[in-house]
Amino acid sequence: MKIGDYLKEKTPFLLLYALIFALLTVSFTLYLLPVLAVIYPMGLGLILVIGYLFLDYRVGKKRFAQLRELERKIQDLQRQMSDEQTKAQQRMDYYSVWAHQIKTPIAAMRLQLQGQDSDLSRQLGVELNRIEGYADMVMTYLRLDGDGTDYVFRQQDLDEIVRGAVRKFSGEFIARKISLNYAPLNQTVLTDEKWLSFVIEQVLSNALKYTPAGSVSIYMEPEQVLCIRDTGIGIAPEDLPRIFEQGFTGYNGRTDKKASGIGLYLCKRVCNDLGCSISAASQPGKGTVIRLHLKKVPLDDR
Repeated sequence: MKIGDYLKEKTPFLLLYALIFALLTVSFTLYLLPVLAVIYPMGLGLILVIGYLFLDYRVGKKRFAQLRELERKIQDLQRQMSDEQTKAQQRMDYYSVWAHQIKTPIAAMRLQLQGQDSDLSRQLGVELNRIEGYADMVMTYLRLDGDGTDYVFRQQDLDEIVRGAVRKFSGEFIARKISLNYAPLNQTVLTDEKWLSFVIEQVLSNALKYTPAGSVSIYMEPEQVLCIRDTGIGIAPEDLPRIFEQGFTGYNGRTDKKASGIGLYLCKRVCNDLGCSISAASQPGKGTVIRLHLKKVPLDDR
């Protein structure tokens, strides 16, 4: 901050002081009073004004320097944020392209397995479903953190959504001899078919992953609550409150080194966006039940 710029800023104040001095001088002259009587106090006042301006300039200069430094830091932060946003967008673009590209070899391998009925082909089909599920998780994660989503809410037949998810895992049910208990739900819900399918598929995938033997049951409870229950290893009581947190794997995750702690976290986020909720209850060694509290549309409105 230069002294010239500072004085220009204080020009109205200095002009006011000069005007007061001139008015007093004219008044004293008209009334034949000693002009020195006004010059002396005004001179002392001028000294005080100069002292004030000097101190104010030093304080203002210091503040100006601090503001310039703060402005420089803000600009640096803005550049860093812009660079990070660019890098983040580049990463998202890369993973989005990867997630789409990986679908091609998955589809090719699935075609090669069609028509083959053997233990090996069924096992390969199970692993292929898992790979596809992981790719879907990546795409879902990218969409949820993107600028927008493609939610389309319509009246959907819940049985069609559930049957589609079950068909996707039918090979694993057969290969691992896990029984499925499912009867028609006869429910219509207001939801997005694709996103609700993702949630149900993730819950079924977890149920199968942590059920060495036994069964998976799909049924409705009152108040339009969709339940998916398994007879698997269950969840430790201390882990249960945190299973929907991002990256949390708990005791089961420490046992299964491949667990990511992302699936249920994504389910929670999707359910929030769909206007429904998800909860879990479990007993170690007895299994787990995941409950989806869904919106319902009366059957007459279908």
